[in-house]
Amino acid sequence: MSKSTEKILLLLTDFLMINFAWFAYSYIRLETGWFALLIAPEFFISGFVIYFYWLIIFTFVGMYRTWFASSRFDEISTLFKATFFGIFLLFFLIFIDDYMHNVATATRILIFIYWGLFLVFVGSGRIIIRSVQRNLLIKGIGRRCGLVIGFNDKGKEVLDSISNAPALGIDIEAFVAVKNENIGKDHNGIKVEGTTDQLVQIIEKYNAKEIIIALEKEDHDILVDVISKTEGKNLSLKIVPDLYEILSGQARTSQIYGMPLIDIMPELMPEWEKKLKRLMDIIVSLLILLLSAPITILTSIAIKIDSEGPIFFKQERLGQNGKPFKVLKFRSMINDAEKHTGPVWSQKDDPRVTRMGKFVRRVRIDEIPQMYNVLKGEMSLVGPRPERAFFVEKLSQEIPYYKRRLKVRPGVTGWAQIKHKYDETIDDVKIKLRYDLFYIENMSIRMDFKILLRTVFVVLFGKGHYD
Repeated sequence: MSKSTEKILLLLTDFLMINFAWFAYSYIRLETGWFALLIAPEFFISGFVIYFYWLIIFTFVGMYRTWFASSRFDEISTLFKATFFGIFLLFFLIFIDDYMHNVATATRILIFIYWGLFLVFVGSGRIIIRSVQRNLLIKGIGRRCGLVIGFNDKGKEVLDSISNAPALGIDIEAFVAVKNENIGKDHNGIKVEGTTDQLVQIIEKYNAKEIIIALEKEDHDILVDVISKTEGKNLSLKIVPDLYEILSGQARTSQIYGMPLIDIMPELMPEWEKKLKRLMDIIVSLLILLLSAPITILTSIAIKIDSEGPIFFKQERLGQNGKPFKVLKFRSMINDAEKHTGPVWSQKDDPRVTRMGKFVRRVRIDEIPQMYNVLKGEMSLVGPRPERAFFVEKLSQEIPYYKRRLKVRPGVTGWAQIKHKYDETIDDVKIKLRYDLFYIENMSIRMDFKILLRTVFVVLFGKGHYD
C-alpha cells in the first residue's frame, strides 16, 4: 500500500483502539463498583485529551514511519516502550496531583489496568494492520525491486535467502558484477546485467529501492564508488559483512532470515530527536525573527542607502536529499557580483563586498534572514552549510562522500563553521567535509546545543572560525 494510505490506516486504527481502551477503562472505573469513586470524570473531554497525548508520543517515537517488511514483534516492542514512558509520565502526574490536593488513595493502581487494556487494544490493531501489509507483500502488492552487487558465493547466498522469504517483499531483479567477464551469467534465473560502472543505469532501469552489497574482501575499494553513485537516490543499502567484523563487534547487523547484513547510512537520529530538533528550529527561528525585527528594518534601510540593488540576496542552494531552495541573506556584495566571473567562492577581503556588507558580516547579522528558511523547514539551525548545485556536482567528482552532506537539512551554523574558515580552496572544502561528516555521524540534540552555544560565543566575542 502507498505511504499515505498506510499512515491514514494507522491513524484511524490507533484512533479507534485508543478510544476503545479508554471506553473499557472508563466502564471498569465507573460502572463496575470495584473502586471507590469521589467524583465521576468527564468521559468525552478526558478521552479527547488522552488520544492527543498518545498521538504526540507515538509521533515522537516514530510509530508512524513507513513500515516495510519489518517484524511484528519489533512493532509490539516499540509500542511497549512508548507506552511504558507514557504510562510512567501519567502515573507521575497523577501522583503529583494527589499530593497537591492531599488525596490519599490507592486507585493509582488503575493506571496499570489502563496500561494493560491499552496494550491489548492498540497492539491488536497494529498487528492486524501489519499482518494485512505482510500478506499483501506475499501476494505481490507493494513489493520493492532489489539488486545484488557482487556475482560470487556471497551474492548467490543473498539471492537464495531472499527468494525463500517472500514476506520480505523484495524481488531481486539483477546482479551487478565487478568484472566484465561475469556479464550475462546467471544464478537461479537472475542475470548479471552489468558492472558497477553501469550501476546508475541499472538502478534506473529497474527502479531499484534495495541494494545489497556482497563484495569480496579484495573488492572493498569499490564500496566507496558504489556509495558515491547511490548517494541521494532514496535507496536502502545493506552490505554482507565479513565474519571477522561480526565476531569482533565492529558491525551492528540486521538480518534477512538468518543472514546478517549491515545497514549502510541508517537513520541518523532517533525519531523523537528528529521531532525535537525540528520543534527547536521552529521556536528559536520564530523568536529570532521577532526579536530582531528592529535590526532587520535598520539594516534594510542602510543596505538600500549604501548601494544599488535589492536588500536581500537570494540564491539557489541544495537542501536535504538534494532538493533545491532559495537561501535568504542580507546582501553584502555589489549587485550581480558573479555576473562576469560565474560561480566562485567568497574570499578574504573580497573586493565585491560593499561597505555595509563588511559591517553586517563583521557583526554576524547577514545570516538573520535565514531564520525564514529555518522556519519553512528548508534549513535547520545546525547542519552543514548549504551549497550550490554547481559546486556540489564539481566537488562530488573530486571528493568521495561529498554528497553525504545532503542527507540532512543544511544549517545556519554547524560544526565545520565553528572549526574552520571560509572555503577558499579545495583543501578547505576537504577539511570542512571531515567536520560535516563527523557531525552527521554523531547527530544529537546534545551536540546541536553544544554547537549553538559555541556559535553564540563566536558571534559575541568575535573568536573562532564562524564565517
